[in-house]
Amino acid sequence: MNGMRSKRCRGFTLLEVLVAFVILALSLGVLLGIFSAGLRNTRLAADYSAAVALAESRLAELGVTSPLAPGIEEGAGAGPFRWRSEVVELDPVDEPGGPGAARLYRVEVEIAWDSLLGPRTVSLATLRLAEAP
Repeated sequence: MNGMRSKRCRGFTLLEVLVAFVILALSLGVLLGIFSAGLRNTRLAADYSAAVALAESRLAELGVTSPLAPGIEEGAGAGPFRWRSEVVELDPVDEPGGPGAARLYRVEVEIAWDSLLGPRTVSLATLRLAEAP
């Protein structure tokens, strides 16, 4: 009887092996989901960083390469990015201004792109003083 009992206690039953594989599969599924979400968030953060850098570059360029003029411009940036800049002249102060008087402009740059999670935008705005045309 001891010989039979020792044979039964050796090894694992099929049910135990199946349960172990189910637990392993669930654990690996959760780990892969976490890893995938981390990669997706890293890519999204890199896209936002590139979009902000492009917006800052466009803001710095406006008014330097050509005089500020009210209006809207659009264009394509590097990669999937599209930019749109808008210059609006704010109401002038009721003080006399001769030639070369400064005007206040609101400059806004919006960067748009399509990510895996849908369309994304970044918008930066600032105020600029420039000579009146």
